[in-house]
Amino acid sequence: MIQPSINYKRHRFPPEIIAHAVWLYVRFNLSLREVEEMMLERGIDVSYETVRRWTRKFGSLIAHNLRRRQARPGDVWHLDEVVVKIAGRSFWLWRAVEQDGVVFDEILQPRRDKRAAKRLLVRLMKRWGFVPRRIITNKLRSYGAAKRDVAPGLDHWSHKGFNNRAENSHLPLRERERTMQRFRSPGGLQRFVSMHSETRDFFSVPARRRAALVIRYHRVKAFEAWRIAANVALRGNRHTNLKTG
Repeated sequence: MIQPSINYKRHRFPPEIIAHAVWLYVRFNLSLREVEEMMLERGIDVSYETVRRWTRKFGSLIAHNLRRRQARPGDVWHLDEVVVKIAGRSFWLWRAVEQDGVVFDEILQPRRDKRAAKRLLVRLMKRWGFVPRRIITNKLRSYGAAKRDVAPGLDHWSHKGFNNRAENSHLPLRERERTMQRFRSPGGLQRFVSMHSETRDFFSVPARRRAALVIRYHRVKAFEAWRIAANVALRGNRHTNLKTG
């Protein structure tokens, strides 16, 4: 699969170190200063501001490459929205989760109405090229109104108790929101949730895979996907630059 290359030229640190710092920040609930401390423990003296610039420059590119490797979602979609405060204004993060709990799309919008729900549905169907067998939502009426315009025959279950997968998918974002002391701009939030969800989906072990060997294999494959997406795969599995100092 051809993917956009990532150019690390004119950076003082090797690509492996840059990709590792970005992975720490987007994968775990860490602040920039905590990533700085963890890198220093490994003998790598890099400031938290540098980690922030690396994440801003390379994180979206890596997430884009991971997204190109994303499997086609299932045919049951759980849709939900959550309010996010940015600079005193309320925005709504609309999220689509498939039946296995994988977040396969997110879009930040200023409204929680029919137009916003319709935009989400059209975006999902256009991106993936098919109409799902069923959508499951909360009791917000905007979903039903949007569904009637976009796909009138689509099976729609509207009940708060049926939508736990989508509602639970908001919890990691809430944790990161507290760590980051809220988001500062709509564009910054949209970029971050894309990086965060794509990385988390690749490394989170599905509930049906709980055997120790299967979990280890899943994580090894996830690391391989990350290195390929970060354009450091050809350098092998070396971590000599990340050794403990």
